[in-house]
Amino acid sequence: MALRATVYKAELHVADNDRAYYGTHAVTVARHPSETDERLMVRLLAYALWVEADERLVFTRGLSDTDEPDLWNLDLTGAVRQWIEVGLPDERRLLKACGRAEQVIVLAYGRSADVWWSGVRGKLERAGNLQVHVLDAEATRDLAALAERTMSLSVNITDRTAWVSCDRGDVSLDVRSLREAA
Repeated sequence: MALRATVYKAELHVADNDRAYYGTHAVTVARHPSETDERLMVRLLAYALWVEADERLVFTRGLSDTDEPDLWNLDLTGAVRQWIEVGLPDERRLLKACGRAEQVIVLAYGRSADVWWSGVRGKLERAGNLQVHVLDAEATRDLAALAERTMSLSVNITDRTAWVSCDRGDVSLDVRSLREAA
């Protein structure tokens, strides 16, 4: 018998001072059985970092579907505006995504993120629409401790630092840019 996804509901209060974006979003996220709380919370953080007023940024089937990213923003014609990957994706997957989307964003995390980047960096040089950002491994572990099935998170973003807070505590995460789009 296959394990089923666990549903998480989050109310995100986003105050992004870097982009002058402020909004509240009620989101429902399915956590794949093989997914950790850390990855789930990084996906929620990615949503807060790149959500826009048009609210077309949505969570996809992610780990359940290899042809979709963790999040994407589609225009009214169905074309992919933003393709957002969380974790340490394969360079072939990223190059394919760069051909399909206007903008591809990677939010890398984990102890081996810098090693991953040094291994794929040269292979991704021609991808002009690719951005790569990394989070500190200790901070994402602390972020995972805030996970609850129903949660209300306040995310304040200033100078590429995200402060995430809720009743269970708060975490500060530096979003370090490894590569900006050309």
